[in-house]
Parts: sequence; C-alpha cells; structure tokens
Amino acid sequence: MKQLLARFARVFSGIGAGACALALAFPASAQVAPVLAAAASPVPSGAHPQPEVVARGLQHPWGLTFVDAQHLLVTERPGRLRLVSLSGQVGPAIAGLPPIAAAGQGGLLDVLADSQFASNRTLYFCYTEPGSQGNVASTALASARLSEDTSRLDNLKVIFSQKPKVSGTAHFGCRIVESPDGTLFLTLGDRYHRMQDAQTLDNHHGKVVRVHKDGRIPPDNPLVGRSGALPEIWSWGHRNVQGATWGTDGALWTAEHGPQGGDELNRPQPGKNYGWPVITYGEQYGGGPIGQGIQARAGMAQPVFQWTPSIAPSGLAFVTSARYGLAWQGSLLVGALKFRYLARLELQGGQVVREEKLLQDLGERIRAVRQGPDGLIYVLTDSTRGMLLRLKPL
Repeated sequence: MKQLLARFARVFSGIGAGACALALAFPASAQVAPVLAAAASPVPSGAHPQPEVVARGLQHPWGLTFVDAQHLLVTERPGRLRLVSLSGQVGPAIAGLPPIAAAGQGGLLDVLADSQFASNRTLYFCYTEPGSQGNVASTALASARLSEDTSRLDNLKVIFSQKPKVSGTAHFGCRIVESPDGTLFLTLGDRYHRMQDAQTLDNHHGKVVRVHKDGRIPPDNPLVGRSGALPEIWSWGHRNVQGATWGTDGALWTAEHGPQGGDELNRPQPGKNYGWPVITYGEQYGGGPIGQGIQARAGMAQPVFQWTPSIAPSGLAFVTSARYGLAWQGSLLVGALKFRYLARLELQGGQVVREEKLLQDLGERIRAVRQGPDGLIYVLTDSTRGMLLRLKPL
C-alpha cells in the first residue's frame, strides 16, 4: 500500500497546488456577501488519516451504501450494481435493473439501503430513465428488494420520475437521502440547457423533491395545494446537486455544481428558492455574466458556503464517529472532482469556518463519500478503473 501511494504521489505531485480561494455567503438576504473578506481560514497541514485501497477496477463508480458490517453495494455509471466486500472482493453485476440511458453524465447513479434493510432488504436507487423517443431522458427513483443470495433485484418499482423528459446528457443530480421520518429526498439537476426551469414550479428541473417510500406525496410538503406547483417539490432554484446528506443538526444538506465558479453548499429549507440562474457567484463558461450577473436578490436564499473557482463537488457526509478524534467529529466531508481532493469542512454555528484538503496526492476525482458502520470513512474515485478507498486513522 505504501508503494502504491508513493507512486501516486510522484505521478500526481503538484495537482491541486492552484486550488481555489473560498468564500462564505452569510445572510439569506439581498446583501451580497464580500467573497474575499469572508474566505475560510485554512487548516494547518499535519498528519492526516491515510487512504488504503479496499477494491479497485470499478468502472466510473458513482454511489455506495452499506448493507451490513462487511458488505456494501456500489453503482457503476454504465449501468451495473455490484456487491463489494471489505476484504476486497467485487461481485458480478446484479440482475434486475430497469432500462438505463447511460450516456454523458447519465447512467446508474446513487444507491441507498433502507434504514430497515436488515429486515426488509429494500434498496432505493436513482438513474437516468430513457424516454420512448430519441435521446430524451430524466432522473428516476426506484425501489427494489435485494435477493437473499444478492444475485438479483426483485419487486422493482419506479416511485418517482422527473418531468418532463428532455434531450441531453447532462445535469441529472441524483443523490438520495432518507430522513429520520422515513421520507426520501432526491436531488434533481436543471438538465443544463433547461436552466430557466429551475425558477418555475410546474417541472422537476433544478429541484429537490421529497416523497414517501412508495412514491406518495407527504401532505406536509411545502407546495401541496399550491396552484401550478408540483407537490413533490421541497426546494428549487438549484443547478446540479450531486451531494446530499442528513445533517447532525437534523436537516438536509446539499452540495451543487455552479457554472464557472459558484459551487454551493446549501441547507435546503422547505419552500425556499435558492436562486439559480437568477443569482449565482459563477459566470458563463469562458467568462461573462449569467443573466444580470447578480449574486443576491430578495426572496432568494444565499448558500451556506460557496467555492470560486469551482471544485465540482460530489458526495457529502458528516463525520459522527470518534475514530478520527475530536477534531473531526461534526466535520462535513465533500468530494472534489475538478481539483481532485476530499474537503473536510469545519462548522461553527452552521457556518463553514475552515476547509482542509485531503487526498490531494492521489490525483483522483472524488465522486462519493460515506461513513461506514465501523465509523470509518469510505470514498469512491471516479475513473475507468475507479477505487473504493478507506481512510485509516493514524
């Protein structure tokens, strides 16, 4: 393992040295937060937990979920679901998945074991659902039962399908979170060329939605009964949310891709508008303002934190275990695809005060992060030969 890491360090040395300046966006008001003045303080470098390879040879792995103390399921974006053991065994593709439009950013994406998986063997997974014509597709959420021999999925049911289906292969979102009340949150991208849809409530583009496990709509959703609004919607004005987790503060947290700059960490509240594409800290690819080029407007929520330049955040997890010491407890971990590191964010009073950059020497795109039942952190790297890594405490 030490030789492997040394080789990574030699090959990828210097990657991330130009990593981005950070900025905090404090009040949810029309006042623009001064980006540079609110920059988070860096954490001094020192000894960090070390990555060890659990499994390798995964093709663009995207999501992971533990099914027991020694096994987890990993999705591969081309459309495969595999059982992986902590001893490093990677099982064959599990049968029973629905048709999947695996192209561009689309494919089989997140997966989540039900909180009662030990008794009901229920899984939830989200994927790019093809339409009946051409290359139209949308994000869908399905449930299924994993067979006792783990070879197949049974009782498949699509419990949510993003509307409308449109052409294109980008911005599907697709992170799943189960809340303590048993409802499911699903993040949905704006589908890139349909970004204006994020501000209208008659579609699911650029939204976070909340449904029951059988697809029913919770009666306390914020837009239930509102004319012209889809009742699944929890919050809107999002761009492409690829990180989501339930927070230690009892709330949903998300991380989303901005355009060129303006990646956001949010704490989506019911019935709130998070502004995209009306307000953003980013700009057009290649430069130039988006819309009016404004960063705040009354009635639109500010992010908890924003990254400019973009780090391309994917995956999100709070550290609740004591395996890494008191300094790590309560930290929020975020994968960075663009700058290829794992961010550890320290929070105080619901605000980010420091960012520590981990795993930079690996030079790997960090796609997903999750705390395991053993209290250790597990990370997926996104490549044609992706790895499942475990962070080993010092």
